[in-house]
Amino acid sequence: MFLSVVLLWLGVCFIVLQLKSRRPKNFPPGPPILPLLGNTLQLSLENPLKDFERLRKSYGDVYSIFIGPKPAVIINGVKAIKEAMVTKASDFAGRPQDLFVNDVTKSKGVILADYGSSWREHRRFALMTLRNFGLGKNSMEDRIHEEIKYTVSTLEKSIGKTMSPRVMFHNAASNIICQVLFARRYEYDNALIKVIVQCFTENSKIANGPWAMLYDSFPLIRYLPLPFMKAFKNAETVENLVNEFIREHKKTRVPGEPRDFVDCYLDELEKRGDDGSSFSEDRICLYALDLHFAGTDTTSNTLLTGFLYLMNYPHVQERCQREIDRVLEGKDRVSFEDRHNMPYVQAVIHEIQRVANTVPLSVFHCTTKDTELMGYSIPKGTMIIENLTSVLSEEGQWKFPHEFNPENFLDDKGEFVKPEAFMPFSAGPRVCLGEGLARMELFLIMVTLLRKFKFIWPEDAGEPDFTPVYGVTLTPKPYRMKVQLRTPQ
Repeated sequence: MFLSVVLLWLGVCFIVLQLKSRRPKNFPPGPPILPLLGNTLQLSLENPLKDFERLRKSYGDVYSIFIGPKPAVIINGVKAIKEAMVTKASDFAGRPQDLFVNDVTKSKGVILADYGSSWREHRRFALMTLRNFGLGKNSMEDRIHEEIKYTVSTLEKSIGKTMSPRVMFHNAASNIICQVLFARRYEYDNALIKVIVQCFTENSKIANGPWAMLYDSFPLIRYLPLPFMKAFKNAETVENLVNEFIREHKKTRVPGEPRDFVDCYLDELEKRGDDGSSFSEDRICLYALDLHFAGTDTTSNTLLTGFLYLMNYPHVQERCQREIDRVLEGKDRVSFEDRHNMPYVQAVIHEIQRVANTVPLSVFHCTTKDTELMGYSIPKGTMIIENLTSVLSEEGQWKFPHEFNPENFLDDKGEFVKPEAFMPFSAGPRVCLGEGLARMELFLIMVTLLRKFKFIWPEDAGEPDFTPVYGVTLTPKPYRMKVQLRTPQ
């Protein structure tokens, strides 16, 4: 009797799963679906980017896969991504709320928050606050230049030697966003910042690795003591550190005279009182962590990619330096406004962002209502994955889609142009919050360092490997650089 009940239950489950894993009418096509497993076995859990490109060749720019029993639509190419993220922006502006990353962050940040009034309130506040920090005496530009001094000092100690730039760039990006969030910076060998960086780095790898995909595909394993539990411990560690900063802020702040982002949030809380808004004390920590992660990993990995290419394309580095010397002659330091007079440097930085492809699958979206895309019907709540790799190397959109070449961003007259396929920050209402800060950081850091130093690929380093390591963000493989002082020409 017991065996019969078990068999019946398994049979019912199998039928339900079979029905769940069928494509609805007029849904985007895709590979055959296995019961329970979906298309998990057809994707590399370590790095699915090549699989996505392979499936695109078979099924077109809009196709579907099943991650376990859950459907997901992969969108590729400028036309499809613009239709979804810009033309039908509100239809595609949701965030899936039942994934590994949501559970780790408790869905209380701004990046993964679902589309609605709470998200709108917090995004508006973040944009306004970041913009305000760009103005006044202690402007964003001043903060970045202040941090660059420490980067320059680190490089000066390595003149004539080889050094690994990974920690230096990561800590520089981290310190710039820490100045904005908490009005503090840390020495590059500080123990606390090492803990935060380690936790973020590990969680970035876990979040786009095989264990996170298994967690998302099979909810029953979520309670088992498997490797993904490390991410929850890391999240708890950094939350405790940030909560300590917030407690200090409460004791030392002067209402109406904010020093940083946390003070601004506390002022906003005080101003709103019990007005029923989504602002609350328990959101400050995860909100700040969202901004710290987004502002650190992407910028540092882009800088690492940039100097890897500049060392191995010395003619590009030299041409940048000639333009920098000419434009900055007689000036103490570069200003963000100087970019308008540096078309080639602008082209190089944008080309570095294109090949770095730092967030290859953007952040996953989901549909907020039943909608259509490129003629296909997509039900409400369907997960949407933007394959930004497909846009940043799309045939017909770039002069040299598969190689590093700044000419991708220069017209026939040598003027800087930005093709519509350049969307490393995504597009639409969910476009990266920190785009303005990232662009300013990349320009000021790269120009300052190229003006003062020459970067050389070490003779004993062998052939460079440009293949990145896959994760939430793509990271260049570790490398070393040789640093020389240069005299402006």
